[in-house]
Amino acid sequence: MGIYLNPGNEGFCSALNSQIYVDKTQLLAYTNSVLDSEQRYLCVSRPRRFGKSITAEMLVAYYDKSCDSSALFSQYKIASDEHFREHLNQYDVIHVDVNSFRNNGNRGESLVSAIHSSVIAELRECYPEFVPEHTETLQAALAGINKAKGFRFVIIIDEWDAIFRESREDDSAQAEYIDFLRGLFKDAPSKKYIKLAYLTGILPIKKYGTESALNNFDEFTMLEADVLAEYVGFTESEVRGLYEKYDMDFEQARQWYDGYVTGKGTHIYNPKSVVDSIRRKRIGNYWTNTETYEALKKYISMNFDGLRDAIAQMLAGASCKVNPAKFQNDMTSFKSCDDILTLLVHLGYLTYDTDWQEVHIPNEEVKTEFVNAIEDAGWDCELWN
Repeated sequence: MGIYLNPGNEGFCSALNSQIYVDKTQLLAYTNSVLDSEQRYLCVSRPRRFGKSITAEMLVAYYDKSCDSSALFSQYKIASDEHFREHLNQYDVIHVDVNSFRNNGNRGESLVSAIHSSVIAELRECYPEFVPEHTETLQAALAGINKAKGFRFVIIIDEWDAIFRESREDDSAQAEYIDFLRGLFKDAPSKKYIKLAYLTGILPIKKYGTESALNNFDEFTMLEADVLAEYVGFTESEVRGLYEKYDMDFEQARQWYDGYVTGKGTHIYNPKSVVDSIRRKRIGNYWTNTETYEALKKYISMNFDGLRDAIAQMLAGASCKVNPAKFQNDMTSFKSCDDILTLLVHLGYLTYDTDWQEVHIPNEEVKTEFVNAIEDAGWDCELWN
């Protein structure tokens, strides 16, 4: 087992060993259904602490051929699926957490160079005869192995958008990174070596104009979660069951944590808030305490016509019309109030009603964050009382 190539199932074991684990293994039935198809490129974007990384670890544990995860999954829903055994621990898996490369400083290398060199080194260790020393790109290494052995890869990239969030002004680094993703997932050889591609992030895939930088990906976002709505985040029935199990007031939890409606009316709760409230036996603000409200204050203070009025209306309990189509899926390309409101949907501060094309503040937990940010920004209290 390696760090990036076939890292094993320890990450998922940690999730299963936690006090509270909610079974999301049926997602694997969906990913199994799109293996080797034109729909095998998936990107799931959700706010922080909504369970994206745990889900990525689950996919690693299931597909990674370097380990035996049959016992791990045996007690969960996916074990009864007719294709469970067919794909269990059958493939080479590459798992890259983009944030870990950023946090490590990359030893003077660019982010992209660090990913290339680190993953190629492990591929060469596993397949030395097919990854020669002069191999410079990850896609060349994968294409070489595929050509020689016919092996296809499951590639999982967690926090795909970290560079757009943390290096938001570095246009050259972002362009290099997008070129890397295009080479990895859109070049002709990728159709031969990709078994499944699964990206997670907070933001949807970057757009240039109206075109996605990776237009071969199916995206499942806070705007349109569709068939994957129930698999990242806790559903209302799951949350109700947890509060009943731990003898806590579900109706109070609903007021504080409900409000995100995705897919076809699926209510999604933030797992961080739910789990921490149960562990601490107290309803309170847990998710927003993982972030500073400085970011929220910055966005709601931007000088776009109608933005302050929209925030004031939503604090009073109303909804606001929004057009999310022009948002460029980054943290800098803002041209209107709609762009800011759309970003706040992806960050988890607002929720979007697909049918009415409106946004509103989802729950009491998030409302307290708006109030804190507005007070600190020095807004006139009459705007939001």
